[in-house]
Amino acid sequence: MRTIAPPLAPFLRSAVQGEILALLLLRPETSLTIADIVRETGGTPTVVHTEVSRLVESGVLTDTRVGRARLVRANPDYPLLRPLTEIVAATFGPVPVLGAALTGVAGIREAYVYGSWAARAAGEPGPLPRDVDVLVVGDADRAALNEAAAAAEETLRVPVSITKVAASAWGDATEPFLRTVRSRPLVRLDVATVGA
Repeated sequence: MRTIAPPLAPFLRSAVQGEILALLLLRPETSLTIADIVRETGGTPTVVHTEVSRLVESGVLTDTRVGRARLVRANPDYPLLRPLTEIVAATFGPVPVLGAALTGVAGIREAYVYGSWAARAAGEPGPLPRDVDVLVVGDADRAALNEAAAAAEETLRVPVSITKVAASAWGDATEPFLRTVRSRPLVRLDVATVGA
């Protein structure tokens, strides 16, 4: 089965490869099992196993066995780790980075990436986005959202703009901005919140 290069990073083999790299390179202290990676990327076990094996063989990742589990992590000694991490952050980083930055912010009911980055992630052709647009649904504190955006910008190295809307407004199909946002690609962020 032939894989299609992702529009966000056409030099990578597949979107799953990009997602695996984002999971592990952007959290270099983390070790994940193949099952963890399958769950977090949505890739099939066969594809994830194949991509991880290639990345281990090339030295980008390392693996160790603990019982029957295969733990995989970024290889801190890989000579191109820093530039590769920067590329991965710019292309596949928004979902894991923003999810982590928004986790724990009180009052978030839902969060999405929208705009050009979401369009590229959905397969629409175009240039690499120069910013990341985020929509937060709920009553989160603006200062906490600005702090999360600043933290994400440090890793992603592009501006992050967070728009907050009330849950009642998100359900209103007549508001022009939200109607436009809903009509275009959205990438849901996995955000663990408190007090939502």
